[in-house]
Amino acid sequence: MKKKLLLHICCAPDATVGIERLTDQYDVVGYFYNPNIHPPEEYRRRLTAMDDLAEAVSFLCHEGDSDSQSWFKATEGMEKEPEKGRRCVACMRMRLQEAARMAKKGGFDLFAAVLTVSPHKDYQMINRLGEEAGRLHDVQYLPTDLKKQDGFRRSVELSRKHGLYRQNYCGCVYSMRDDKRPEDRGQRPDKSRPD
Repeated sequence: MKKKLLLHICCAPDATVGIERLTDQYDVVGYFYNPNIHPPEEYRRRLTAMDDLAEAVSFLCHEGDSDSQSWFKATEGMEKEPEKGRRCVACMRMRLQEAARMAKKGGFDLFAAVLTVSPHKDYQMINRLGEEAGRLHDVQYLPTDLKKQDGFRRSVELSRKHGLYRQNYCGCVYSMRDDKRPEDRGQRPDKSRPD
């Protein structure tokens, strides 16, 4: 019998690889918990993409609380931090702790995150935060580095195959602010389906 794994999902493109690589070994259920995503229209766009993927691959995914006020509180005082700075650590810690809490509450054997697909994210830091969250909530964390073996390239392929929206900024209002390509913000027409 496969162990039950709760998979924190930040976006559908990253989820493609996590689902593909983990479902053979584990009984995987997704958990879309991202109160960091702004503006609300962007949150809805990313959630819709995840719903589309879940339907396409027959994957169960639950939505967590999207209350952005809890995220603003967790990152208060870090508004001017650079991308990949303390604010990003606080953001990922918050989301992984919630995933760990839900894994424990739901009786899962372990939890993991698809955040490690991105070449822009520090997988070692994410895994440290995941292990910390696991200890806090007494549930095992599965360390990953999903960008290995061309994981990011595979996420692009699978996103195109399923017609998924691919965002071009991390998600928070500050990463959107720091995006140097305002004309390209949001949906990428060459890799996404039209709204």
